[in-house]
Amino acid sequence: MDALKSKAWWKAAGTRAIKTFAQTFLATIPTTAVMLTEVNWAVTVSAAALAAILSLVTSLAGLPEVDDV
Repeated sequence: MDALKSKAWWKAAGTRAIKTFAQTFLATIPTTAVMLTEVNWAVTVSAAALAAILSLVTSLAGLPEVDDV
């Protein structure tokens, strides 16, 4: 749990979570509707938010780009 005290860890984990959010958000749009006006935005945002949270939890196992933690 020393990772939670490291600024480098939070920066790396946050960057990964933001990228995961964006990837999931964009991937979910075509799966929720055929036309852009029919997209279920609540489902799209909630799926992306859950993916970002899971990314942070997964980062607790370790981040290769943060060697000192």
